[in-house]
Amino acid sequence: MGDPKFLRRTYDTPKHPWEAARMEEERKLLTKYGLKNKRELWKAQSILRGFRGQARDLQARLRTGAPQARRETDQLIGRLTRLGLLPVGTPTIDDVLALTTEDLLQRRFEWIVFNRGLAPTANGARQWISHGHMSIGDHRVTRPGYLVPSAEEPLIAYCPTSPLANDDHMVRVALRERLQARAAPTPPPTPEPPAVGGA
Repeated sequence: MGDPKFLRRTYDTPKHPWEAARMEEERKLLTKYGLKNKRELWKAQSILRGFRGQARDLQARLRTGAPQARRETDQLIGRLTRLGLLPVGTPTIDDVLALTTEDLLQRRFEWIVFNRGLAPTANGARQWISHGHMSIGDHRVTRPGYLVPSAEEPLIAYCPTSPLANDDHMVRVALRERLQARAAPTPPPTPEPPAVGGA
């Protein structure tokens, strides 16, 4: 059972430690989403594995017509909808089984901060969150891996006590210029004039 003072591991590691294809895919996800190490990716995969396992179990129980299974299904779908993993409307168990690891990683606080243009990169967003520059509503959040519910997403902003809350801060000015340059359409290439004369 273990000593209650020591937390147990909340993730499962890969069964085979050396698989080139899996390691390359993990490396791409770490770079894209600004994760600190593979442990954070394995935690996300374990959370998703739990959701999918629960959905498979409920799918089998729903075939028997158990009312408790229907209630638990509604609770699971409601939780994932509030978390922003499922679309608002009439999601089903099949939508839960279709979720991917990237769907879960895109709900992390650091990725939403970067995706909304509040930080230059995903790694930069992680650093600003860890240093206490970002808040959700009135609460400063310093956990980059916090899974942001859909209702809290519009409340993400710079912490009022942070220097970055000032619009004229040089980092904010540089960030705005970078976003404007990224959003500006690239002009079409000018065709080269035809060569005059022969060789």
